[in-house]
Formats: sequence, C-alpha cells, structure tokens
Amino acid sequence: MEPIVTVQDAVTAFEDFMEPTNGELDAIEREMPVILADVDLLDAHIATLDRTPTELDTRRIRRARRRALAARVALLNQTAAGASLPGGAA
Repeated sequence: MEPIVTVQDAVTAFEDFMEPTNGELDAIEREMPVILADVDLLDAHIATLDRTPTELDTRRIRRARRRALAARVALLNQTAAGASLPGGAA
C-alpha cells in the first residue's frame, strides 16, 4: 500500500481558505429567515408525500409558501435599502 501524502498535501494546502469569511457568514445571517421559511415549506410538502393532502395540509402549505415569499420580499427590501444612492438621494 502506497502512502497518499502528496494527495493530502494538495488537499490541505487550501485548509486556511476552507472556512467561510466574515462576509460570507454575515450573508448567511441575513438570509437565515429565508432559509428557515424555505425549510418550513419543504417540511409542509414532505408531510403530504405519502398521502392525499387534507384541507389542513393545504392551509399549512399555503401559509408556509406565504411566509417564504414574505421572507424573500423582506430580504430584497433590506438589500435595496442598503444600496441607496450616494449623498442620501433616493
């Protein structure tokens, strides 16, 4: 059996760059409400995979879809507000 040290050196050469940067972590934090809303929507859909959706399931999916859309709109509005014109002009 031959050692794979050369492969290990190639893989670990970028070890310092494998961790997310502070900017990437901040972006994840800003997007977290959208991510959680999408997870809730996915959970609602998964619950109905093996059976016919009831009226309660349909309402749950509809509410989860609305929350996901609202979270996306809030993120877009937040992003648009952060990208204001220089000099304070709207």
